[in-house]
Parts: sequence; structure tokens; C-alpha cells
Amino acid sequence: MDGDENIAVTLFSLTTCGHCRRTKTFLKEKGIAYDYVDVDLLSGETFTGMYDLVKSYNPRCSFPTIVIGDTKQVIVGDRPDEIAAALELAI
Repeated sequence: MDGDENIAVTLFSLTTCGHCRRTKTFLKEKGIAYDYVDVDLLSGETFTGMYDLVKSYNPRCSFPTIVIGDTKQVIVGDRPDEIAAALELAI
């Protein structure tokens, strides 16, 4: 199964994070459309608001934090197998 390209995927990442880069590469290689926010490039109230949002999904506020679908399934870390399972991908 190729997965559902209509499932919303949002990746919260840091530009300096190797796990975040690997997750972006995985999504790109699998052809998964996703939105991302490099949280470390934000400042001021925008940073504070985004940090609070990430913390609402992942209380430890570690990266990458991936939020999938309408159910807001959260995957934390560089976990291609879990991402693939959530998106019903054959890897």
C-alpha cells in the first residue's frame, strides 16, 4: 500500500538536528507531502507560541516531533518504521 497522500503530516524540527534531517530525507524519499517548521529559526512570540505548540504534543519538547493526520498521532524522534506504519507505507 502506498499510503494516503491526503494525510496531513507536520514535522517540527531543528536545523542543527541530525535526527530531524534524517526524518526529512525519509519523508522526501518516500514521496510524503509534509509541512515543517524549523523551530530554531523562529524568534520572539512566534518562537514561544511554536515551542508551546510542540510541547502540547510532546511534553519533553524534543525533536523531531511529527504530528500525523486528523487524529494528531505523535511520533517523537527519528523513527521511520513508526512513521511508515502510521502512514500505512510499505517500506
